[in-house]
Amino acid sequence: MKKRVVIIGACGHGRVVSDIILACGDTVVGFIDDNSDTYIEGFQYLGDSGAIDKYKDCMFIIAIGDNAARKHIANKYQDLNYYTAIHPSAIVSATASIGAGTCVMPNVIVNSMAKIGKHSIINSAAVIEHDCKVADFVHISPNATVSGTVSIGELSHIGVGASVVNNVEICGNVIVGAGGVVSENITEPGTYVGVPVHKLEK
Repeated sequence: MKKRVVIIGACGHGRVVSDIILACGDTVVGFIDDNSDTYIEGFQYLGDSGAIDKYKDCMFIIAIGDNAARKHIANKYQDLNYYTAIHPSAIVSATASIGAGTCVMPNVIVNSMAKIGKHSIINSAAVIEHDCKVADFVHISPNATVSGTVSIGELSHIGVGASVVNNVEICGNVIVGAGGVVSENITEPGTYVGVPVHKLEK
């Protein structure tokens, strides 16, 4: 039976999420966004967040790239039935777990015993290796590689093409810049760049 999904957020990420929902054979009911200018041609604009109650019989997904914004909305609407979007081309181990509201994009690999939290984004062609723990509200960017037994804390963002070596722990609220290589634990929130990464001081 097809699932009926309402997308919260109608910008670029919303368009990508709609493609995944359709590729899974489910139905996009429409988009909810507090900014009506983000209307996507071909899909129905359902209104602002005040319209959510009208669609409680549907599933929902928060299609907003900003981690903190996703967390804010998820906390505000905890009682919604959240859809987990996994593109058919993604390879996800039968022993991996993926939390509600998370989006797994095309050509992603999630290997054995990996655990991905709620409302996270695993972007196109990213690799999450065995036994990794990715917390809630995390964004792993396109072509990033997270090696085995890595832990990534809530609200962190791993940049495009970045690499995290085996057995590393990254605390919450960390940004790893594009192409960065994380070879040691990161224990303080902040922005880290370079090969290997170093913290950018304000």
